[in-house]
Amino acid sequence: MLYIRNLIYWLVLVLITPPMFILILPAALIPKGANYVGRAWALVLVWLLKNIVGLTYRVEGRENIPARPSIICSKHQSGWETLAFQEIFPLHVFVAKRELFKIPFFGWGLKLANTIGIDRSNRTQANRRLMEQGLARKKEGFWITIFPEGTRLPPGQRGKYKLGGARMAQMFEMDLVPVALNSGEFWPKNSFWKYPGEITVVIGKPVAYNSGAPEEVMAQCESWIEAQQQRIGGRGPFAALKAV
Repeated sequence: MLYIRNLIYWLVLVLITPPMFILILPAALIPKGANYVGRAWALVLVWLLKNIVGLTYRVEGRENIPARPSIICSKHQSGWETLAFQEIFPLHVFVAKRELFKIPFFGWGLKLANTIGIDRSNRTQANRRLMEQGLARKKEGFWITIFPEGTRLPPGQRGKYKLGGARMAQMFEMDLVPVALNSGEFWPKNSFWKYPGEITVVIGKPVAYNSGAPEEVMAQCESWIEAQQQRIGGRGPFAALKAV
């Protein structure tokens, strides 16, 4: 049944993505229109994950989501959070690698939805685009989501927390909202199959953009996120992938 349910999920994804992209084209002419269509696409997939695959989630710390636009600073373990965050947080844009824009329909939609695309092979240019596009998104009223380790990592692994998010926070005067999660224990990186269970998402209290130098601000996020990762880890079928 697991495989049948996954195949249903993928079938619906393939069927709805081209029509949703067609809807994004005229919607992009309206401020935030493409983002609302993209959110609708993501919510359909989250519904399928919940009701067909059996992959649900619970959130701790919803009360910590501030009223004003902020920068979501999150752990990144799978593709799940890029979908579910559309349901959990206010309308936001992601910071993502520009190569994703080349993916038919999905990548084109990302670009139309104001995703901040960076070239990770050119660090200087990436930082400049991050600041320029991030400031534009703030002025448009968006939240911004950044994965400070830069890529998806398996459960238990810890990457280097880059300072771009903290620098952006200080330049734009936007607080950082730290987020921990264990999605990789149910949806492993690059896996075709998603597994039933309950993902845990923990939202921390905002870290003030002016609470120190960029290194200090990001260190606060990193310390909190990694402590929560230890607490919520070990609950999914792929928890065994955690590093020793």
